[in-house]
Amino acid sequence: MPIIRAAVTHAANAPFVMQDVALDDPRGDEILVRIEGVGICHTDLVAQAGYFTAELPAVFGHEGAGIVQAVGTGVRKVRVGDRVALSFMSCGACACCTRNEPAYCHHMTPLNSSGKRPDGSKTMGDISGSFFNQSSFASHALVNERNIVKVPQGVPLDVAGILGCGVQTGAGAVLRSLNCAPESSLVVFGAGAVGMSAVMAAKLRGLSKVIVVELHESRRQMALELGATDAIDPTTCDTAATIRALCPDGVDGALDTTGLPQVVDCVPDILAKRGQFGFVGIPPAAQIDLKLPGTLMAAMRNGWTFRGIIEGDSDVDGFLADLMQYYLDGVFPFDRMVTHYPLSDINQAIADQHAGLCVKPVLIPD
Repeated sequence: MPIIRAAVTHAANAPFVMQDVALDDPRGDEILVRIEGVGICHTDLVAQAGYFTAELPAVFGHEGAGIVQAVGTGVRKVRVGDRVALSFMSCGACACCTRNEPAYCHHMTPLNSSGKRPDGSKTMGDISGSFFNQSSFASHALVNERNIVKVPQGVPLDVAGILGCGVQTGAGAVLRSLNCAPESSLVVFGAGAVGMSAVMAAKLRGLSKVIVVELHESRRQMALELGATDAIDPTTCDTAATIRALCPDGVDGALDTTGLPQVVDCVPDILAKRGQFGFVGIPPAAQIDLKLPGTLMAAMRNGWTFRGIIEGDSDVDGFLADLMQYYLDGVFPFDRMVTHYPLSDINQAIADQHAGLCVKPVLIPD
């Protein structure tokens, strides 16, 4: 049973604390990975606030990457020394998994959010681990063959883990969930890691108009550098009117990464006929219910599609390999949005991300 170093959350909304943690040896179907880098995702902060089922104290983190240190007797996919990126866990047996749609696994919540193995045991003693079957805010993580993928040489290992959630969510929204057509138009609300990944994917797909709506000037500038054709500061204009000025017939697609009620409210004013609205976060129901009946009527009249998106409809092995190849081909520079921090500076990294001082913090174990 190795002793590892981890950032532990002891109470809802409490800062992360670095401490030594006992991690189980890998079982027959498990893999021990030494973490080389792990991204901070909004989902980790939601978990830190106590909104997931994992009991506290807990170790979160679900965008890890590293080097395989040990494998269980039943593992065939990787071997000691392999470079790997980690992603979400799925059961492999439900209707969605057998259709190669693991992002909608019927057991997604318990497998990724409970802080326990499927049999109810914990990997870190009294501390909840197994977050997204990894808990990679740590020096080491235990994972499974279903949520691990090899990383080829040429892809920087320290940042490869962010492909496993935020990047695949944004890129997959464009390339898979909405399947945006070349020469079509798209507006992306929020230029964090998910939104920025959507912008890069839109450029890769050859969209003619990619509009970003973002508060922070530095992120708007980066979005323009990565492929956006236009960037809007929503505090200085009527957002819907500005979008309509750029696309008089409306946009073919809209992707919301913010979950803000005002975004949902303005979508009916900007979508073109037969347009698609994809969302990866939603506002509290009470804030949008009053407008919902009218919105549904407008959706029917205009043939709109409203699409909830989990993990960019990724199948992990196939799509993450695609994204890594796009990076190697020089057409998907996802590492451009990364800022590195020591794992021990996790609280500062979160503060900087919230303040807009960085787009995607990646933590390097000390």
